[in-house]
Amino acid sequence: MAYPSLLKIPLCHRKLITKFCSGQGFLLTRQYAGVCPFPALADSIDSWSSSLEAAEKKAFQLIGEVKKLSLLCVAGGGERGVATHVKKNRKVLVRERLAKLFDDEDDFLEICLLAGIGMEYGDIPAAGMVCGIGKIHGHYCMVAANDATVKGGSYFPITVTKSLRSNHIAALNYLPSIYIVDSGGGFLPLQSELFPDKNHGGRAFYNEAVMSAEGIPQIALVCGSCTAGGAYCPTMCEDSAIVDRIGTVFLGGPPLVKAATGEEVSAEDLGGATLHSSVSGCTDYFAATEEEGILAVRDVVATLNINHNGKPLNFEEPLYSTADLNVLCGLDTMDMTAMYGIIARLVDGSRFRDFKKLYGKNLIAGYALLEGRAIGILANAGNLTYEDGLKGSHFVQICQQRGIPIIFLQNSGKSGAVAMGKEPLERAQGLKGKGAMMAAVSCASVPKITINVGGCHSDDNYTMCGSSFNPNFNFAWPGATVTHTLNPPPVPPPPKSEDKKNEERGKKVKKRPPISAFNFTTSSALFQASRSLIDGIIIPANTRKVVTQCLRICRQRQQMVLSSKNFPVFRM
Repeated sequence: MAYPSLLKIPLCHRKLITKFCSGQGFLLTRQYAGVCPFPALADSIDSWSSSLEAAEKKAFQLIGEVKKLSLLCVAGGGERGVATHVKKNRKVLVRERLAKLFDDEDDFLEICLLAGIGMEYGDIPAAGMVCGIGKIHGHYCMVAANDATVKGGSYFPITVTKSLRSNHIAALNYLPSIYIVDSGGGFLPLQSELFPDKNHGGRAFYNEAVMSAEGIPQIALVCGSCTAGGAYCPTMCEDSAIVDRIGTVFLGGPPLVKAATGEEVSAEDLGGATLHSSVSGCTDYFAATEEEGILAVRDVVATLNINHNGKPLNFEEPLYSTADLNVLCGLDTMDMTAMYGIIARLVDGSRFRDFKKLYGKNLIAGYALLEGRAIGILANAGNLTYEDGLKGSHFVQICQQRGIPIIFLQNSGKSGAVAMGKEPLERAQGLKGKGAMMAAVSCASVPKITINVGGCHSDDNYTMCGSSFNPNFNFAWPGATVTHTLNPPPVPPPPKSEDKKNEERGKKVKKRPPISAFNFTTSSALFQASRSLIDGIIIPANTRKVVTQCLRICRQRQQMVLSSKNFPVFRM
């Protein structure tokens, strides 16, 4: 049973309400005694303390900024882009396509929504594509859909980064992949940053083939331009649908043909739905409308051999309100008490069993239930010590042996400085302990979900399963920070630009507007999200909902019965 946030209730009434809630919590504890495992945690968040009241204003400001940026990205190309897409090109907006594709549009876990904001080459809302996971006929699928309202759906470097991240999540979690193509191809002024390396544009086609060979279905719907290298996307998929008079697939469009050969040809004759469905065989399903194309994709997903035999389990809601978590993101530091408060609002019935509670001073390890299924939790409050590393290593090995998913709650603090032992032996032991935990985290194959709630710095990026350690999902709270050095040097003053020098000499200089309207600190969660270095920023109150959804997605892999093969499905 959850209660309304105390922070929305007048201070004079909070004690009475808390007393009542505590009584209810006691009754719940007695009711489930001997039935549910693990003891219930007491509420360790003092909702009327002066420190939380001071943090409330800062927290709501951070959350408000994230919501504002999220709305900007959801709007895509804005009124002008939408008008061109809908009225001129007579197409359906990308999010409307997804609403028709999924069983329930509210059950959609979006990936990297804030990618593309604050880039050096300008703002590209949502990196020009929508990526996320939703259910189709009860099966979780990864969908990557171009948003043609954003610069015609062109691919920028950040678009490639986001696309490859969606590939990686799909491969890691064995998710059928659906590509909704509506793109003008690569943004040519930046083509040197799009294609050259293994982590650039061409890697997407490699990923399609490898995932297909591993038994992960690859499905495409062409409902717009699919040109240049992007033309390989639907032709390398196992099933492809194309929409008549809207979808086109070709390496070079009509202008390029005319420039090269002098021949004039229409886009429809060169690579339209009729040609590819009846002549080339590059597409398998001819759709007269976008709605028909979406239905064709849904029908293909219905043929996937996925068993969903797991029955929903009975479970308790947390004893305390998850809305109280919003205020915590306004704190500069969170101690162990706050971390227990977070755990109490994350797990079923606020029940948690500590592992090695008295060993290791900065790391919480233990077991809980989430939607009735066992999970392991590792949460740090400060930089990890030698004992913390050994404790974490031991705990991760047990979870791996028992097949228990692990939730990492990163909280090293927001300063970015790392405390180092003064004695050589102390420093050496710290390295040994953390090295053992890094090895355990690296080799653990159970699902790993990382949430940065306070900060993650230096080698805690590794021990607490940062992005380089391949978590299944990686999110952050607003205000969380990430640094990669032990003790960051002071930032030198920026060099004076030519404009500044000319102004000092008395010359008039015409001010040039910045390419991007945003400038994020490199250690901030907003910077990480804008570069697709994390999968997104979540509102703290939604932490339980997001983690639960991620775990459901991870469990589907166990239900996939498709076998891997030596090669992907080749087209005729």
